[in-house]
Amino acid sequence: MQHFEPRNSSEAALHDYKEGLGIFTEKMPELAHLYNEFTQECFKEGTLSQKEKQLIALGISIYSQDEYCIIYHTKGCLDQGASEQEILETVGVTAAFGGGAAMSQSVTLVQEECITELNQLKQ
Repeated sequence: MQHFEPRNSSEAALHDYKEGLGIFTEKMPELAHLYNEFTQECFKEGTLSQKEKQLIALGISIYSQDEYCIIYHTKGCLDQGASEQEILETVGVTAAFGGGAAMSQSVTLVQEECITELNQLKQ
């Protein structure tokens, strides 16, 4: 097995998620396959763009306090070309519903860690 050395905490969390998903897939291949098919279909380009769908998923992740999904969907937003301003507007809408808990996740995990760290990995 090859050793992985993450360059930052966001990359480490994404690696942990993918590793865990891989183990789950080995143990529950049919369930994992069906789940992956379903989520791939949900995030396909449609009336809503993939970027819009990632922004929605980020808002839901923040609201539900799911740190792995917050990181995963912040990356998804960036990968789909969302600007920092679009991500921060999503944060604002989420905080309107999720209050202080949503805002605290957003100004720390999304703004300070994910956007900064994931943009550095692109360079």
